Amino acid sequence: MKELNTVHLNGLRAAEAAGRLGSLAAAADELGVTPGAVSQQIAKTEAQLGRTLFERSPRGLVVTDSARPLMMRLSNAFAELAEAVAQVRRRDESVLTVSVAPVFAARWLVYRLNRFAERHPEIRLRIDATTRLANLETSDVDLAIRVGAGGWPSVRSELLLEQEVFPVCSPALAAGLRVPADILRLPAVIDEHAMFSWEVWLKAAGLSGAQMTVRHTFNDASLALDAAIAGQGVMIAWQTLAGYAVMKGSLVAPFGIRAKTGFAHYFVTSASRRESKAVIAFKQWVREEVEEGMRELDSIPVPSAVPPSSP
Repeated sequence: MKELNTVHLNGLRAAEAAGRLGSLAAAADELGVTPGAVSQQIAKTEAQLGRTLFERSPRGLVVTDSARPLMMRLSNAFAELAEAVAQVRRRDESVLTVSVAPVFAARWLVYRLNRFAERHPEIRLRIDATTRLANLETSDVDLAIRVGAGGWPSVRSELLLEQEVFPVCSPALAAGLRVPADILRLPAVIDEHAMFSWEVWLKAAGLSGAQMTVRHTFNDASLALDAAIAGQGVMIAWQTLAGYAVMKGSLVAPFGIRAKTGFAHYFVTSASRRESKAVIAFKQWVREEVEEGMRELDSIPVPSAVPPSSP
């Protein structure tokens, strides 16, 4: 143990993260510091150990052959430490901590939580609403639900629902729509952080290259949806964002045309921890709710392609 006194622990953490993730930027994001700070910590650690740990290449950081055994042991050791810390934090095994994006929590999850509580009264949920993908090895988060392309490093991701987008607007605005091209006459409300553009849906509707007239832009999808509900314009939305409002009748999804974005909702869990019974139960419940919600959404009559009245 005395050998550890000759090397700073923060430097070893920085080296392990950089070696596992393959870049200074990714390591910095995980550790909550700047890439420059990670680089400095690695340089100090290399000096303290008296050997080079990484080769700098255009592809990023590459662990040297001589340093690979060290990196493997560091990864195993920090994983053990992370699990020990996580176990201490999980003092109450009846509490399930789920990390979800705020818009998913507000527009999909909260409407359904009573049903989960009725089925599993022994499980208390703690909802961590954030857009940041938590470090599932070191935090108390048991399960995350995220939208993206999947394949996130150092976690286990499991497909939940492929994302499909479609326009939504108030019933009053929808009353004037007859064919998909009519949508171009409506002002658009935009979520500036969306991972897709209107072109995704316009192409599926045979309107590729057409332009929407933007009325308002928001930095939050939930606010953009509220603007659509208020009749301020039409929004391009997806199932878990707008499904509840469409089912309740405060929004209309005209034409019945949906377009895949290439992204999807995923369950994200730790790659090293075994899933608890509570995690398995929550995942099963979410799947059932998603399937039921999609069936309800599909059953709603679509006010589309209505021919104009004869004069």
